[in-house]
Amino acid sequence: MLAARCGAAAAGGGRRTLSLFSGSGSSSWTKVVSDAEKVVGYPTSFMSLRCLLSDELSNVALQARKLVGTQHPLLHTARGFISDSKNNLQMRGLIVLLLSKAAGPNPAASDSLSQYMVSGIYPSQRSLAEITELIHTAFLVHRGIVNLKEWRLSDGPIKDMEFGNKMAVLSGDFLLANACTGLAQLNNTKVVELLSSAIGDLVEGIYSENWAQSQEDGGVTSGPDMKAWEEQTFLSHGALLAKSCQAALELAQHQAASQALAFTYGKHLALAHKLNSDLQPFVKSGGGESAPFSLGAAPVLFHRQAVGQERWRQQLRQASAARKQVDYSKLLAVVQSEKGVSAALDLCRYHGNKALEAIRTFPSSEARAALENIAAAVTKF
Repeated sequence: MLAARCGAAAAGGGRRTLSLFSGSGSSSWTKVVSDAEKVVGYPTSFMSLRCLLSDELSNVALQARKLVGTQHPLLHTARGFISDSKNNLQMRGLIVLLLSKAAGPNPAASDSLSQYMVSGIYPSQRSLAEITELIHTAFLVHRGIVNLKEWRLSDGPIKDMEFGNKMAVLSGDFLLANACTGLAQLNNTKVVELLSSAIGDLVEGIYSENWAQSQEDGGVTSGPDMKAWEEQTFLSHGALLAKSCQAALELAQHQAASQALAFTYGKHLALAHKLNSDLQPFVKSGGGESAPFSLGAAPVLFHRQAVGQERWRQQLRQASAARKQVDYSKLLAVVQSEKGVSAALDLCRYHGNKALEAIRTFPSSEARAALENIAAAVTKF
């Protein structure tokens, strides 16, 4: 099964999460999200309650109590569903709904469809938003599978960690199965094709990341260049949002040109936000020891590209000289001293502007303004 393959891939990749909107916790971002939710008619944080409160997942929640006291990431994911203080969850669904409303009904389509619209959005488009969230959540749960080869005593009993992995696989498969059922009920072959290919892109992106980490140096000194980074990031972070945006307009029978603009908005917004997330450790001010950051983050890749492989290896050795592991505070200062951070900032703004260009071709409306605010927010630091 596709989900099981993804889970297997995640098992080799450690404890990373697949969260697009993981770095946006500021009050300005919260206001942007709150205003956008008012436009579509209801808080999208309740979008997946039908599935999350089902008997099957209620049983999963009861079983997950056995993991309390361990460091299994499934617990962290479960807590996120209950308390989403940073408005990170359900953002994909919100964007799909906003795009649906911004585009409106196709004037050339049958008038009989318009009678089913609520707040300017078709029921099928609301279902698509839920399906998008379920697919994302399923992959998020699967990515929480622990690589037991890296298990430490402080993580908790090995039996509990094995049990947590089984729970992550089964609950993720359950969410994905629900998404596929809902997708079939839309009765639109092109939409099924788009979302199915997005699932395939997610799997390919995750395997690509895991392959890089499985290399001898973990991809630290010989990782991808920026072009490869953008391609990989689109697969693992952008494809689902971009293709869901396109599918939303397909459900309203819009022309191919409008669908392409919706795809473009979703793609560039996803890339801009991933860059925003990668940049957070490098632009935040504050004293104390720096928290670990990914050595595959965009500013690091730009820095490595600027200084060359040999100098980068030397900098890594120097940052690890006094310890057996990397001194992230020292390495952070090294990356900040060169042009890697500014190059990543420029690329983030480029993708944000491309998203704005795409959405501004739609008629002026509250929904379009909300989408513009979201695109602008991801380029602010």
